[in-house]
Amino acid sequence: MKFSTSKTELQQALQKLSKAAPTRSTLPILGCVLLEASTEKTTLRATDLEITIQVEISVSLERAGSAALPIRTLLDITTELPETRLTLTVDEKNRAEIQTDSGIYDLMGKPADEFPATPGNQDTASIQISAKLLKGVIDATSFAVSRDDLKPALTGVLFRFGSNGLTAVSTDGHRLVKYTRTDFEQGNYIGDMIIPRKFLIFMSAQLSTGLIDLYIGKNHLTAKFGQDTVLTRLIDERFPDYENVIPKDNEKTLTVDKDVLLGAIRRVSIFSNKSTHQVALKLSKEECKITTEDPEKSSRAMESIPGEYDGDNLNIGYNADYLKDVVLHIVGDKAVVKLNTPISAALFSSESTEENIDSLMLLMPIRLND
Repeated sequence: MKFSTSKTELQQALQKLSKAAPTRSTLPILGCVLLEASTEKTTLRATDLEITIQVEISVSLERAGSAALPIRTLLDITTELPETRLTLTVDEKNRAEIQTDSGIYDLMGKPADEFPATPGNQDTASIQISAKLLKGVIDATSFAVSRDDLKPALTGVLFRFGSNGLTAVSTDGHRLVKYTRTDFEQGNYIGDMIIPRKFLIFMSAQLSTGLIDLYIGKNHLTAKFGQDTVLTRLIDERFPDYENVIPKDNEKTLTVDKDVLLGAIRRVSIFSNKSTHQVALKLSKEECKITTEDPEKSSRAMESIPGEYDGDNLNIGYNADYLKDVVLHIVGDKAVVKLNTPISAALFSSESTEENIDSLMLLMPIRLND
């Protein structure tokens, strides 16, 4: 195999592919990128067996072939090289040489047939979705995905394609986000899928404008946009019945400036216990306070913030990190919090509603120290 290409194009492709290469693996081949050069096209592919990324690049081809080369070494050298044209040559023993006007760099590759094949994906349906809409759905929900591998159903976002649009739901057991878009035409596909967080985070970073083609298989989802193809396995688990978790009787209402509330939480939480991160909302018609106390370090903090509260006096505790995340993801200037008791879930939303968008966030409280 022998081809030449620009340093920048190769570097940008490797940067994308590095998101799929595991930092540690029992399979050394997963630390490689598969290069396949033919007269039709030249592609680079990386995988961690959960997500597979394939990128097509423009080259001047001299000899077709394929090889698996260490992705970290390739990325490091292309990052350090000045803008230049480089030639990559791989012989029949998988010895690779990168040549530029000023230097020659040798490295050892592995046979292409050792690299994992792309999973067979018999597509059952396809959907076309705008990049802007998909990015909006991902950014609104992915922060509440669980990191607990013992609860696999919660380590992804539920995408529910229905006749009335698209609903996305994520939860980690402490927070829950339900985000609905009624301006999405799902075509001929109606169904549910749980998409892993890693795929969604990668897609969000890549998406800007244009359309994305999604190909839905039984166990995998493939996204194609521009010269890139991204494939992920779907999470084959049952997602919790989230509708039964969302309270219907939260009649106490706090309306407050989002940035004022967020700033107070950030400042007060500095003085909270480093294990519990506990802060409290002390709400009455007369005043709204954010407080914390850490007996272990004899530290405490309190801020009064302007806000409108309608309901009986309430003192309710939250994990400050979860509370900050939820408030941060409220769209608009005003936050509306619907509450009930000190031990029941609160609902967070924006005072202003966007057309075709319905967003609701739920946060579970924590018991306050006496």
